Amino acid sequence: MTLPMTRPFKHPRTGIFWLRKRVPADLVPVLGRREVTRSLDTRDPAEAKRRHMQALAEIEAQWTNLRAGPRPLTEREAHGLAETVFENWLEAHRDHPSNQVLWHPELYPKLWTASPLPERDPGPGSPGEVPLENILLRSMRKYCFEQAEIGLALHGLGLDEDNRVTLAKAIAAALQRASLVLQREAQGIFASGEAPAGSVERSASLAVQRVQTPDPLRNSPLPVEPAERRGKPANEDASLSGLVQGWWQEAQAAGLKPSTYESYRHTFSSLIAFLGHDDATRVTRNDVVRFKDHRLTTPSRRTGRIPSAKTVKDSDLSALKAVFSWAVVNLKLTSNPAAGITIRVSKPPRMRSKGFTDAEAKAILKAALDHRSGQENPKTAAAKRWVPWLCAFTGARVGEVAQLRKVDVTQRDGHWVIRITPEAGTVKTNEAREVALHPQLIDLGFPAFVEQSSHGPLFLTPGKGGEVLGPLQGLKNRLAEFARAVVPDPNVAPNHGWRHRFKTVGMEAGIPPRILDAIQGQAPRSVADSYGDVTLKTIAAAISQLSSYDLNET
Repeated sequence: MTLPMTRPFKHPRTGIFWLRKRVPADLVPVLGRREVTRSLDTRDPAEAKRRHMQALAEIEAQWTNLRAGPRPLTEREAHGLAETVFENWLEAHRDHPSNQVLWHPELYPKLWTASPLPERDPGPGSPGEVPLENILLRSMRKYCFEQAEIGLALHGLGLDEDNRVTLAKAIAAALQRASLVLQREAQGIFASGEAPAGSVERSASLAVQRVQTPDPLRNSPLPVEPAERRGKPANEDASLSGLVQGWWQEAQAAGLKPSTYESYRHTFSSLIAFLGHDDATRVTRNDVVRFKDHRLTTPSRRTGRIPSAKTVKDSDLSALKAVFSWAVVNLKLTSNPAAGITIRVSKPPRMRSKGFTDAEAKAILKAALDHRSGQENPKTAAAKRWVPWLCAFTGARVGEVAQLRKVDVTQRDGHWVIRITPEAGTVKTNEAREVALHPQLIDLGFPAFVEQSSHGPLFLTPGKGGEVLGPLQGLKNRLAEFARAVVPDPNVAPNHGWRHRFKTVGMEAGIPPRILDAIQGQAPRSVADSYGDVTLKTIAAAISQLSSYDLNET
């Protein structure tokens, strides 16, 4: 049965009233759809009727502008639209005005300079660096243009360059006025009537929208949102699990690692279990605080240990903030319930060096050399046999080595090399690198082991559909248990201890820091270090400087 188009209809599952209106035939090619729907964000029939009338007026205004075709936006109209930016910027930051970090009033006079901002600083002494002032100006300008494009699209105005610039400049002026007010209020200087709120006459043909109230602790662009929906869910059907999937679809395209997705998905699964529901629109700041406290006091079912404050802060809270922020920007939610919630983490006392000692390293390597599979999965046994040795001579992360495939071990330019690549699973920097094998690894028979192995991963069996992250995490856990049985000291990480040790022995061997960083896949320490390449020849020469392990020494 066709629902009436001239009155609100109630969603059969949520009870929320919605607007539904058929798109006129002449506008279907322009809008790309035959019907528009909009949540009225209320279960009250009387309120729904009022909001329905207002929403209809906004939609009709948009359609009127679309039918009129592209036309120049006057400066007066642009300032009328931007006035709500001024009002919402103040509202968003007024409680904590000093936390406003996106807009820099002192740079405003340079924002619309005629000459483009240089991408690189040609000045002496800092080749390749972008001046901080240029970075900030580009960020401010980008924000204004993004908001302008959203506003023009919402009102059915032409997205031509002139309109885009006109509205962007009006938005910049509004942000500048609001930020100057906030600067004074941050110093305790308050005055009524200081802002020209409402002084710009709004065009009757423009359905003014509000900018989504930004999180005071974030500095990323935020979407335009209707005033009546501010602080309320934009999508009643948004689920917590759905938000993670939506975030990942975009994050994956941007190059984020699958391991980050797995971590975030685990956090949201825990949140769903804790709350007892999967409705993202019902999550409050108090819920996030309760979840944080729950995580800080509840032992892990896997390890039996209570997560550290650093783990909860860097893993759980980071996941919540990132996904909820994505949901706000993409109009799934209208506020971030995790914004501003954090944990004060003190630096724990260090009881010893982070890397394995000589004795500990030799003990683990001897245990690896002596390891036999027995009833164990042959690939897991092979990992315990070879991964510690590979980590000892490459300084690679355990996961990077554990995910190696047969195709990643090759001979090139007279050197046996391993290729550590995100194609095999995950690499923290998302960049592939090659590391030459130490002569002792060749003498121990690692290349021969690879040649005898079947195609695919050397040390793990992929899951359904070739998925490796789950099996990889399980293998890393088994390797940690293997090392911990040999070195029980809780003050050294059973897997990461190799990475710290490699840096130590590399420096003792006289290998330059830049080459050590390249071998371990760490970022250059300075802009100067990013010039030139650390070649395989250089890496092989450096690796050969490392001493072999004599396991007969005590």
